[in-house]
Amino acid sequence: MSPLPSPHVVDRVRDIPVYRASVARGDFPILEKAEIARGFPDNWMTPGLAAALEAGEAEYVLSTGTNHARMQLIRPPYFLLRSYYRLWSEHPDLRGTWEAGAKRISLTTVLATEHVARVNAKKPGATPGERWLDDRTLYLNRTLDPADWGRAEVRRMLAEIRAVSDAHPTGAYHLDCSGYHLAHLVQKVDAWGLWDEFPRPGSIVHAYEYTPLNVRALLHRHFDCPVVDLFGSTELGYLYSSDPRTGRYRPHLDDMSVELLPVAAGSGIHCLIVTSLRNPFMPLVRYRSGDCVRTLDGSADPERIAAFCGREKELLDAPDGPVAQADLDAIVNEASDRLFLAQLRLSETSRRAALHYTTFDGAPLDAARARHLEGRVGALTGHPCTMEHRADLPIGRSGKYAWLARPS
Repeated sequence: MSPLPSPHVVDRVRDIPVYRASVARGDFPILEKAEIARGFPDNWMTPGLAAALEAGEAEYVLSTGTNHARMQLIRPPYFLLRSYYRLWSEHPDLRGTWEAGAKRISLTTVLATEHVARVNAKKPGATPGERWLDDRTLYLNRTLDPADWGRAEVRRMLAEIRAVSDAHPTGAYHLDCSGYHLAHLVQKVDAWGLWDEFPRPGSIVHAYEYTPLNVRALLHRHFDCPVVDLFGSTELGYLYSSDPRTGRYRPHLDDMSVELLPVAAGSGIHCLIVTSLRNPFMPLVRYRSGDCVRTLDGSADPERIAAFCGREKELLDAPDGPVAQADLDAIVNEASDRLFLAQLRLSETSRRAALHYTTFDGAPLDAARARHLEGRVGALTGHPCTMEHRADLPIGRSGKYAWLARPS
């Protein structure tokens, strides 16, 4: 039998149709995304929720769909933004820019920008394509693949950053980003000598996807301010943030609890199961987020989370157990700090694989280093590997990179 949530949680969900059978049985199985969607919205509807929707206190939204199929949700307006602002205002390394009244500039996927434009389009007197989410947050990116940013587009973004910075008495702003997108911007600013046009932020958060170790190191080299990794999701809000000095993660689990379930015996990889009352209209009990973590000692103790290591659906079965994105990234980082993007491509016809990669300086690895990395990747994955340097790697329709390409 699965663990029973606390009486407080059971009391909060007992009238919600999707949980009625669990409450009656006294047994709450893992809540999958498919179960959330089955019968939506009737499986979540209560008289209180119906009244909140009528009054505009709750709204229907779609998740951005960057990590899984777009999922319908019901939540308070600006639910995710409020979660972000709370964390920004409380984090010891970030709250300085919050308290200074700095604006937040977000450089992430074009899907996120388009979502903001859709939200704004519903407002009275809306300006088409408006990218200010509220009076404090501006979204920058208008292009699917940041590798396609030309000089004019980069200068347009830098000019918008400059305008925000110049409007603050001390020039402060907070930069929120996908690590990959900011790394692309850094590369282009370097290549075109545009650093004089790029005001430095007072704090940086990278979030929304796994940020490789080499990308993290690049950002730390170029920006003399706190750089914090943030973990969360559209449906949950934000749960963990990193300490920029130690890399350890601190929890932000108000109205939440977390379980870790091993994905395979002895693998050290755990899937994240979350119980959250943070969204009063769709409380989630034992919800499988789809994210994987490793702990300091390999145990299932959520107090000892050491790293978020990728998505459960992207795990690769290997002879010694499942391999996560972070496992490949660790040996890439060990081989060379010049590697930028990496994608392991499995063969349709054999056990072989190719590691397609790009570098920050555009030059391939030397032959000896490439052979060493081929051996390490083969040993990790059980797929004999060939390194293949590329000028660029394709980006997904979500605006994110896939670390693993399986045969279709």
